[in-house]
Amino acid sequence: MRDSQGFNCRLALLMYGVILLSGCSPASIDNVNNAFSYCSESNPGSFNPQLDTSSTTADASAHLIYDRLLEFNPQNGRIIPGLASSWKISDDGLVYTFQLRRGVVFHSTNYFSPSRNFNADDVIFSLERWRNPQHPFHEINGGTYPYFESIGLSSRIKHVKRINGYRIEVELFEPNSAFLANLATDFAVVLSAEYANYLKDQGMPSQIDRKPIGTGPYQFVSFRQNQHVRYRRHQDYFLPNEGPEQIVYDITQRSSVRMAKLITGECDAIAFPSQSDLSVIEERKELRLLEKPGLNIGFLAFNTQKPPFDNPLVRKAIGLAIDKTSILDAVYLGQAIRAKSLVPSASWAYESSARELGYNPVRAREILQEVGLPDDFELDIWAIPVRRAYNPDAQKMAQLIQRYLRDIGIKSNIISQDWTLFRQNLSLGAHDAVLIGWNADNGDPDNFYRPLLTCDAIPFGTNRAMWCNPEYDRLIELALLSTDIDERRLIYHQANQIIFNEYPIMPIAHAFQYQAFRYDIEGMQINPFGSIRFDNVKRAEFGTLENVQN
Repeated sequence: MRDSQGFNCRLALLMYGVILLSGCSPASIDNVNNAFSYCSESNPGSFNPQLDTSSTTADASAHLIYDRLLEFNPQNGRIIPGLASSWKISDDGLVYTFQLRRGVVFHSTNYFSPSRNFNADDVIFSLERWRNPQHPFHEINGGTYPYFESIGLSSRIKHVKRINGYRIEVELFEPNSAFLANLATDFAVVLSAEYANYLKDQGMPSQIDRKPIGTGPYQFVSFRQNQHVRYRRHQDYFLPNEGPEQIVYDITQRSSVRMAKLITGECDAIAFPSQSDLSVIEERKELRLLEKPGLNIGFLAFNTQKPPFDNPLVRKAIGLAIDKTSILDAVYLGQAIRAKSLVPSASWAYESSARELGYNPVRAREILQEVGLPDDFELDIWAIPVRRAYNPDAQKMAQLIQRYLRDIGIKSNIISQDWTLFRQNLSLGAHDAVLIGWNADNGDPDNFYRPLLTCDAIPFGTNRAMWCNPEYDRLIELALLSTDIDERRLIYHQANQIIFNEYPIMPIAHAFQYQAFRYDIEGMQINPFGSIRFDNVKRAEFGTLENVQN
């Protein structure tokens, strides 16, 4: 069966113009009828989303291996119980008390067997690891927690207190209207304190993020770089789990190969179908496609700490030279909404009248002459080497921008590298400008405005513009102090004006999200508030494609 599928996969690849001499089979699955194969686009950076803001890492861990104190309802974004069964907030908005669930069981694997269930010690360990530099596990595997650090959450927490085995208290220095939402993001996972202590005693603390232990619906089995990740269903999961017995992440970096594997049935679902394949998926009877407006933004970020990009006029001249409408047509193929500001129209903070630059290459040339940019000036455009919902083809977008810049006398070079190296060099500020973006982790606008452009976010790799504006930061802080949506909306609109005036980034698009999968898969959903989930996915009893068509 696998050999014939490999042959069919090669035929499918040839149909898509890809030359491939080897088969396409993923890692072997013990029981095909109760298993699920997902074609992922890259290797996870680790198996702990606390350490990495990459969606690849979150997809491979956040909702498979772990749970959080709170969760988002994927249908409406409301905060619902997770490992915390209930919570209350003091009248002054400073003290949060969480009542924890009892009877929640950690994973038992061939490398660790827990002796107790989840309790308050695990929550305190998980919070203290990222917020307390003196914590024994804080520096393990890098010692950076980019999401939490980019929003400055650790400095907002006064203390975390254990009231008893199933109740904790978190006190803040000042009110924070986004605090609960941040505890429901992919990154706020709860780890096992007992497992951490065991690893410390064994002299292997770094294994905590490589061989993970959580309470989630699936437990980690194995990982082979550039090949696969394997998971097995957590039989003692505290919530209903109708998902498959086994899940295999088949790491397939080329989108054309992922598409071929989907067609042949080698993969049941794929990550990031290319825009050009969407119509093909819709036309094929054996495939299904979900579409949903995305809480995301794709943008061009200028390195504002590098001359001449430290000059807002130069940044605006480049923005004026780029025809955003053509990019939307050529790269997103009409599957995105033009971005005026950071947040999409689905956000309550969206400003329909937000100002944006138009396409005016004549004015762009005039500005460059006014600022005295040298004739031999060259610009490096960094283009992410992976497909993302917010930018389905950064290489093509970079080529279009390259042509627009040539029209105003700027020579540009397109830079792309291995994804891991690419992100490392971005964090070092090696780029001139980068085509990148952001998938929101919750529906609160702070999740866009703070990590993408505040001063505190620069050292932690989410502020790719490396832009720091004290007045902007003051507004973002002010917005968190209020629980009045109308008041917060006005504050964010003021922040939009600063972004327009300073132009650290060029907003491009808010893209639709897509999920492609096989006809016999039920329960697939697009999670607009975080990483992919499989706990309600199952294979329907259709038998054959002919049966389902009838």
